[in-house]
Amino acid sequence: MIEVDLPSRDAARTGIRRRALLLINPRARRGTMELGAIVDRLGKGGVDVTVEPFSALPELARDIVRLRERADCIIICGGDGTVSSGAMAVMESGLPMGILPMGTANDLARTLGIPMDLDGAVDLIVGGYERRIDLGSVNGHAFFNVASIGLSTELAKGLRPELKRRWGRLGYAIAAMRVLSKARPFTAWITEKGRTVKVRTFQIAVGNGRHYGGGNVVEASAAIDDGHLDLYSLEMRNVWKLALMLRSFRSGTHGAWSEVRTARCVQFDVRTRRPQPINTDGEIVTATPATFKVHPEAIAVYAPPGTDDV
Repeated sequence: MIEVDLPSRDAARTGIRRRALLLINPRARRGTMELGAIVDRLGKGGVDVTVEPFSALPELARDIVRLRERADCIIICGGDGTVSSGAMAVMESGLPMGILPMGTANDLARTLGIPMDLDGAVDLIVGGYERRIDLGSVNGHAFFNVASIGLSTELAKGLRPELKRRWGRLGYAIAAMRVLSKARPFTAWITEKGRTVKVRTFQIAVGNGRHYGGGNVVEASAAIDDGHLDLYSLEMRNVWKLALMLRSFRSGTHGAWSEVRTARCVQFDVRTRRPQPINTDGEIVTATPATFKVHPEAIAVYAPPGTDDV
């Protein structure tokens, strides 16, 4: 752990300083960059920083639990999977969370209107405006964007760290082509509000937020503070028809296709013939059978003022 003492020129004008626990994932695409300028900018804005690096995602939650009494807020540097890995611990701490987007897709930052440039993201934390957002969970594992079974899980397996580092968002397209060439449908049972339907599908996705997969939209009216989950299931005969649907996935209107089943609820239960791995925000964390739940207004995040009024 690195304790950082900072100048307080701007902060001294208000006399109010906050203590931040800043967690950095060196494996994120931008995680190896120099933190000095970030720490200095936070300090000048009245935020005293303790930097805590971690080498594996399970360490993130443990660090938050261990050090939360020393902090007034938690700042997580990394991509969507990194932020989600710390979400349960942040929720239990009751502390507000800042996000410095250092991943490949940064879909949560996109949903919240957090700037992709780190100076802008730091300034949001300094500004201190808090927005309460929902958290999704599947079998006790958190997700902010989407949890899915099928194609995107295979994509997560194929999207190796070196591919993301070298190609960035283009890496998703490269990995997707490999996955589609081998894709096979699976049988599942989806239960909502006590009603069960049997499906033959290539993918089941359950969204909590709005954006996922590098800018796709879960559902046109989805919001990360609407208190429910949005599900879709891809039930086409030929997976290559997805090529015709790409524009609708970018706008969230894919539910208009007859091959796409959609539903909205606060909880979904999914069973499959054989256990299927589940991808949450880019990380494979559990398997079916699965229970998906929403936790309304679970976490306060630093976001641009007014974005919670949209």
